Amino acid sequence: MSQECCSTEEKPKKVSTGHESHDHEDDGHGHSHENENRTPFQLFLPAALSFILLVIGLVLDHWLKPDWFKGWLRVALYLVAYLPVGFPVIKEALASIKNGDFFSEFLLMTIATVGAFAIGEYPEGVAVMLFYSVGEVFQTMAVQKAKLNIKSLLDQRPDEVTVLENQIPRTIKAQNAAVGQIIQLKPGEKLALDGELLSETASFNTSALTGESKPNTKRTGDTVLAGMINLNTLALVKINTPYEDSKLSRILEMVQNASSQKAKTELFIRKFAKIYTPIVVFMAIAICLLPYFFVADYIFRDWLYRALVFLVISCPCALVISIPLGYFGGIGAGSRNGILFKGSNFLDILASVKNVVMDKTGTMTEGVFKVQEVFVEEAFNKAEMLQHLNVLESKSTHPIATAIHEFVGEVNHSTVLESFEEIAGHGLKGNLGGKEMLAGNFKLMEKFGINHNINHTAVSDTLIAIAVDRKFAGYLTISDQIKEDAAAAVSELKNLGISITMLSGDKSAVVQEVAKEIGITNAYGDLLPEDKVNKVKELKSRNESVVFIGDGVNDAPVVALSDVGMAMGGLGSDATIETADVVIQDDRPSKIPIAIKIGRETRKIVWQNIILAFGVKAVVLILGAGGLATMWEAVFADVGVALLAILNAVRIQHMDFSKK
Repeated sequence: MSQECCSTEEKPKKVSTGHESHDHEDDGHGHSHENENRTPFQLFLPAALSFILLVIGLVLDHWLKPDWFKGWLRVALYLVAYLPVGFPVIKEALASIKNGDFFSEFLLMTIATVGAFAIGEYPEGVAVMLFYSVGEVFQTMAVQKAKLNIKSLLDQRPDEVTVLENQIPRTIKAQNAAVGQIIQLKPGEKLALDGELLSETASFNTSALTGESKPNTKRTGDTVLAGMINLNTLALVKINTPYEDSKLSRILEMVQNASSQKAKTELFIRKFAKIYTPIVVFMAIAICLLPYFFVADYIFRDWLYRALVFLVISCPCALVISIPLGYFGGIGAGSRNGILFKGSNFLDILASVKNVVMDKTGTMTEGVFKVQEVFVEEAFNKAEMLQHLNVLESKSTHPIATAIHEFVGEVNHSTVLESFEEIAGHGLKGNLGGKEMLAGNFKLMEKFGINHNINHTAVSDTLIAIAVDRKFAGYLTISDQIKEDAAAAVSELKNLGISITMLSGDKSAVVQEVAKEIGITNAYGDLLPEDKVNKVKELKSRNESVVFIGDGVNDAPVVALSDVGMAMGGLGSDATIETADVVIQDDRPSKIPIAIKIGRETRKIVWQNIILAFGVKAVVLILGAGGLATMWEAVFADVGVALLAILNAVRIQHMDFSKK
């Protein structure tokens, strides 16, 4: 219903199809991630073989020193040690060149290590590639961990379902189940597709979807979602959504394709690397050749070695690995906490947010309304008026409409609804059996010039005014419950230094009472959609980012104007999943400050990695150009820094943000 949230427009967003390749983008490398399905043993095996052979070579070179370990035998041993880790990188370098990327880090590592072999520095050549490969393995494992957090939260569907065909149960693949088929769900089984409950009643464990541990009882006609677990009795569910279009599938696609919207820092680093890398290559060539014209005792081999060291040090892999990984880790940490981010750019915005603007119904309150009182003027028949109101409200999806349906009962379709109109910010208008009916807030009565003697401002509950043929017919009082963690969420937001504003189309008395109870000072009621827009514009005029929290579908103008649209109850509607930038799965307001903390921690980790990488590289680059750094220092400056940055980025996935 439109008493509070009336606009049905949607905020335009890019909706992911689920077919985009996500794995290649997240780390910023552009290389194949077929490794991501391998076990740690499989990932480390090539590096382990290379390490064992390198150690054998070093022992023979520096301790045993046998006469036979020289010439082609020595070259062969180090070459065999090099191939397990070097071949995949050379292959990627050639693939990058083929795709038009001539200055990838793979090419830098290939030139540096092949160059080391060319001047006889075999152990250094193997060591550089070995440690680089170990860094790649750690990066792959970090991405695996982040994906596991996402998939363990979201992909809760079983592979098979039991469907009834002519009352005979048959087990089929879940993706082959068709809309209209009936699923037989035994106690303890998990539902694989969205559907409508046919059984009279059934209790479900929804914790995998909402984090709520207590059982959720559903009745005939209620919607049940993929991922819910049947608790006690045999239940029958009629499939109403294809497997690939279930809400769970769409959320999974949203998060897995989160890399489509990059943070500014991430985009900058990628652009920087594309300019930086070719400059480094030409500087390495200059370090090798230019001294010939200025140095009296120029030795080509020595200056080539310095150039190779310079190349290894300057490789930007620490940046292009750790920064996207930091953001992806933030998205993974969000999923672990039941918060779904549509892109790393929203993590950045949340990190600097100063204002949170929130809706009331369904955000800070349960959104579960109950009719408390019905007043009908003497000239009208109460039963008839309620039946007609029920028919009118059947065209609305607002929680108030649901409360009226529950109070009145089944809709009597013998009364034909001849016309229906939703009046933004006011309510509903319809024609039933030749009579015009209006139902909404008291602003609707004023809009149509309908007189009444009700002091509606003195009533603390939500009032639904009713008029028939432009005469005031009565009203209903409806109340809602505040969510148990709403006050704690507001307190935590204040501790984070964030200004909170509540905007609602509900009556001011109700809004002020809720705001007072949960600790919000700036609260405004009786607002039309355009009034909400003006309030948000006022906040944005200070050049501060604004997050709007609501249902993600209604109040579209406010959602469009805000920097981040955050939706409560993402499993409630398909449109919410598509339009919101951030979805809080379990409806809990306490997740709002957690989302902001994750954004801030992600930004902190990303900047730590940037400073670490640039700082160490700058020092060692100067030493390398002056001939004071060897290939071993180069290995630390490149691979060592990359490993430290990766480990730093992974930290976020293990943090407890509820206690930070």
